[in-house]
Amino acid sequence: MSAGQSAREILHHTIARECARDVPQAVREFAQMFAARSAARPLGIIFYGSALRDGALDGVLDFYVLVDSLRGWHGSRLAAAANSVLPPNVEYHEFAAGDVRLRAKIAVLTGAQFARRCRARSIDTSLWARFSQPVAILWARDDDARVRIESHIVSAVIAAAHWAARLGPDRGKADAYWRALYARTYGAELRVERTGRADVLLDFAAPRYAALLEPAWDAGGIIYTRDDDGALHSHLSGSGRIRWALRRGIGKLLNLARLVKAAFTFTGGADYIAWKIERHSQVKLNLSDWQRRHPVMAAPRIAWRLWRQGTLR
Repeated sequence: MSAGQSAREILHHTIARECARDVPQAVREFAQMFAARSAARPLGIIFYGSALRDGALDGVLDFYVLVDSLRGWHGSRLAAAANSVLPPNVEYHEFAAGDVRLRAKIAVLTGAQFARRCRARSIDTSLWARFSQPVAILWARDDDARVRIESHIVSAVIAAAHWAARLGPDRGKADAYWRALYARTYGAELRVERTGRADVLLDFAAPRYAALLEPAWDAGGIIYTRDDDGALHSHLSGSGRIRWALRRGIGKLLNLARLVKAAFTFTGGADYIAWKIERHSQVKLNLSDWQRRHPVMAAPRIAWRLWRQGTLR
């Protein structure tokens, strides 16, 4: 076994422990609802994002559902084709757990699509950037499926560490490399994020990120040195500017394309937007069945009504 393979196995053990983290039982029951959705059970369901970090269940939970067949999940040829060309498709669902009502956005893609996008050479940076952060596997079809998903998440961590080595400082502590990386990955997406988002991520689990960088570099074959004061120096520092510029430009185009696609494929999108409006403005939208089925056509009239009410400015 090579040093890189040995380092990857050590990293896999660490990630496996993270993925088995405790989460509220209601969240697991929500995931099991998706697992039982069809006879062709998914490969697995992953929980990530701010609700996982802060434990707040009054917002929207973020799930990824990995499937074998897009057609088997969506039913519709058109939705499956859209997800095949420009993954993932996004759905919004609600779940009553006793007196608590949970809400989730779920992103759906195949296990193969997930695996490709968790690698450092992927032109789409969004997947490995997300899954280099803390996640939980809420449900897996079996032990083999769980190990496969864990392995893909390990690849995401290695990919993120690879780009941290290229985009980070010439010399610095581990957190400086991670902060530089996440500042760049957020900049590669069309997202409305407050300044200092990278700081929020690092402050949540600073020891975790500090402990992961060197094992991920070892697993990825990154050459680096460590000084007596603990500062690191990656031999790749500053070597990825052009490659990253390409990914940044394409990343924004991909996100724009996904927004356009979501207008036609976001299952439950009308209810999600209605909930967001009520949460932020206390204005309740009572949507008709027609508005739910045709959110794009219904949007102008709804926007006009909200503007007249003073909700939209």
